[in-house]
Amino acid sequence: MRVHRSFAFVDVSGFTALTELEGDERAVDVLTAFRALLRDICSRRGVRIVKWLGDGVMLVCVDTRPLLETILELHYVVGEVGAVETVSIRSGLTEGDVILMEGDDYVGHCVNVASRLCDLAAAGEALAAPAVMGDLPNWGEVLSETHVTLRGVEKPVPASSIRIARSDTEAAHDPICGLPLTEDTAQEIAHDVRGSMVLFCSPGCVDTWRRRPARSLSG
Repeated sequence: MRVHRSFAFVDVSGFTALTELEGDERAVDVLTAFRALLRDICSRRGVRIVKWLGDGVMLVCVDTRPLLETILELHYVVGEVGAVETVSIRSGLTEGDVILMEGDDYVGHCVNVASRLCDLAAAGEALAAPAVMGDLPNWGEVLSETHVTLRGVEKPVPASSIRIARSDTEAAHDPICGLPLTEDTAQEIAHDVRGSMVLFCSPGCVDTWRRRPARSLSG
C-alpha cells in the first residue's frame, strides 16, 4: 500500500562516549529521560514513534507541520533548556510517498534520505529536506542552507539547518509547551480572562489551553 508520510530520525549524540565515561547505568538513565521527553512531545503533537533504534528513534506523521514542531521543540528543550543532561541530539527530516509494509513499517527513498540527513547532522543540528520547508512554523527559522552528499544518492541533496527562531524582542512562553514566542513568531494568539494576550505555537496548544478549567479573576 502506497501512502504519503513525513519522517524524522533522531539520534542521541555522544551516547557511546557517555557509556565509556560515566558507565552503562548512567547512560540508561539519560536514554530513559530522552525517551520520556520525546513521548510527551509526540503525544501532544500527534506524532507517532515508529520504532526505537537503540540511542535513536524513527518518527512518522501524516502531516508535516506537527513533525517539524516536534523536532524544533525537542532540540530546544534538549539543547537550550537542558532537559536531558550531558548529551545533545541530531536529526533529519523529509517527506514523500512510501510503501506501508505489513501495517507497521515504511519502505521508500524518503525514509532513507531522512536517516542519512540525521547521520550527517552535527551534534545539536536538525537537517530538513526542501520537501518539508513549506510547513516550517512561524517560530522556526533556517540557520543555514547547504548541499549534502548522501550514501547511495548520486547527486548532492539540498538541506536546511533549522532551529527555533531568535528575536531581539522579549519572548513570552506558550503556557502549554513552554516555547518562547513573540507576536511575530506565534502561530496563534488568544486572550485570557483578564484580557491579556497569550501566545501559542500551534492550534493544538491553544485548543488544550481553552479546554482547561477556567480560573477566576481572583485566582
